[in-house]
Amino acid sequence: MRGGEVSGLGFEFATATRILFGAGRMAEAPEVIRSLAGGRILIVTGSTPSRAAPLREGLDRLGLSTVVFRVEGEPTLELVREGTATAIAAGCDGVVALGGGSVLDAGKAIAALAANGGDPLDYLEVIGRGRPLTQPSVPLVAIPTTAGTGSEVTRNAVLGSKEARVKASLRSPLMLPRVALVDPDLLAGAPNAVLSSSGLDALSQLIEPFVCSRANPLTDALAREGIRRSARSLRRAVLEELGAPEREDLALASLFGGLCLANAGLGAVHGFAAPVGGMFHAPHGAVCASLLPATLEVNLRALRSRAPSHPAVSRFQEVAALLTGRTEASAEEGIAWVRELCQALSVPGLGHYGLTQAEVPLLVEKARAASSMKANPLVLTDEELSEIALRSL
Repeated sequence: MRGGEVSGLGFEFATATRILFGAGRMAEAPEVIRSLAGGRILIVTGSTPSRAAPLREGLDRLGLSTVVFRVEGEPTLELVREGTATAIAAGCDGVVALGGGSVLDAGKAIAALAANGGDPLDYLEVIGRGRPLTQPSVPLVAIPTTAGTGSEVTRNAVLGSKEARVKASLRSPLMLPRVALVDPDLLAGAPNAVLSSSGLDALSQLIEPFVCSRANPLTDALAREGIRRSARSLRRAVLEELGAPEREDLALASLFGGLCLANAGLGAVHGFAAPVGGMFHAPHGAVCASLLPATLEVNLRALRSRAPSHPAVSRFQEVAALLTGRTEASAEEGIAWVRELCQALSVPGLGHYGLTQAEVPLLVEKARAASSMKANPLVLTDEELSEIALRSL
């Protein structure tokens, strides 16, 4: 059922308890954290822990002690086990995740497991036991330093398993952060490669929920605004200037993408991205960027062929208008706009990360089982899924 286009509309919308957005709001973080936890704080950071030094100093002035846990690369089951053990051993009663999507996902998983006990596989989807979490996470403040995943407002954490060669989600409304603090100024100085891959990830997380089978009026409104902001600022931010207006647009696009995916769903781009990330050492945002043009084209062709009256068909045209700024733009022109953007930003194909034609059947099998695939506008055949993978090489 699609919001606004059929009778019997119903949906759920859940997000972080508080969202604080704006340039300079990082200065408020110590007081915000103290309001949630009064003892020792686990600060989950990326590969450069020194970035958290000002925050640690601010917390120290307020009488809160801190323990730092570093996340290098995308989070795995082993890393989350280690982080949870660190939090419990140190007696941490609050968690702050300061970094990109991998850091935020790791922080959410650690906060959940510290409160619920057990192993990640007890709760993990697809490859785990899938048991529900029963206790709210340890109070968590999520502070993104990139603009891509929107993980600061989502209810899941994507974890990689080296043994299964796949990524799967730990998912529960109880994992939502208490506070999402989004300061666009934290994007200043971000490398172009990070801006590009994370920005295209955000764009895919706005387009996919807008055309997916679970769209609703709230996510539609956020997606429209996010797509518009991404379209006007991503190329400029990467290729020309990352000024204050561009930082704000990219941060909002990422935030809105997170709200959309958490409350509507995604599709084949992310259905593929999870197994690709598990099979190869490939950054999530860059994988989504590689997959986006072919996935849009195959989805649109399948809709027109098998479900020409499907509401998503007109949604593709609306996406084109938002991307190009021309109300008369066709769906094909919108897809061409996305493909040209990926070329301009030098997005590598999946072959760059090691995928070969011989591994496409295995990838298709894994992608079909991915949770994100369930909200694709329609069920794609194995031949269509294979085409997406081959064209994204």
